[in-house]
Amino acid sequence: MHELSIAMSLIDVAQEEADRRGGKRVASIHVRLGPLSGVIKDALISAYELAREETPLAKAELIVHETPIRLYCRMCVAERDAQSMQMLCCAVCGEPSNEIISGRELEITAMEIET
Repeated sequence: MHELSIAMSLIDVAQEEADRRGGKRVASIHVRLGPLSGVIKDALISAYELAREETPLAKAELIVHETPIRLYCRMCVAERDAQSMQMLCCAVCGEPSNEIISGRELEITAMEIET
């Protein structure tokens, strides 16, 4: 379960940033997660809850913002949502696309640090 190592990394990064800013406590970590990242949201949340025990982030909440798979459709000449993770086709016209704009994300976007 690689989600556990990812959760541990999130905790490490958040604690380092809180220490660097002189913060006393991390209240929450906001993460952007795309379906093509290879990470399962529920598994990440579960792993995070386990990993944060007995750390300075024991009460810090993990907030996951899911991003859709967005493609560039050459037929529509626009960014469009994909039909599904299995079908990387424009949801409007059905044209296949290999130009993925978003959906691969796994990144910390914000943290709430109490000072």
